[in-house]
Amino acid sequence: QVQLVESGGGLVQAGGSLRLSCAASGRSFSTYTMGWFRQAPGNEREFVAAISWSGGSPYYADSAKGRFTMSRDNAKNTVYLLMNSLKPEDTAVYYCAAGQRLILGYRDETRYDYWGQGTQVTVSS
Repeated sequence: QVQLVESGGGLVQAGGSLRLSCAASGRSFSTYTMGWFRQAPGNEREFVAAISWSGGSPYYADSAKGRFTMSRDNAKNTVYLLMNSLKPEDTAVYYCAAGQRLILGYRDETRYDYWGQGTQVTVSS
C-alpha cells in the first residue's frame, strides 16, 4: 500500500512559478513510475508528466514541455513538479499517481495504482 500526499499548490499570477511536491509513504518507492495529472472544472483528468521507476528522462504532455520539470528523489520518497511560465489554462487540481513497475501506458490514468488527494493550482490573468 502506498499513500501519496501532494503539496505546494496555490494562487499565482500568470507568468509565475510553483513547485508541487508529492510525498509517498510505504515501501519500494523506487519501483513505482510516478505521474502528475490535472483536472480542470468541467474537464476530464489529463496527463501532465511522468517519470519512470527505471530511470531516464521524464515524459511530458505537449502543454507542459518547456515549462514544467518533473524530478524524483528516491531517498526522500518524493517527486516534484516545477511549473514555470504558468498560464491561466494551467488552473486545475493536480494529482500525483504511482504505478508499480509501469513502463508502457504512463499517459493512461487507469494504469496507475495509487492516487493522492490533489492540490489546487490557480493561475490568475
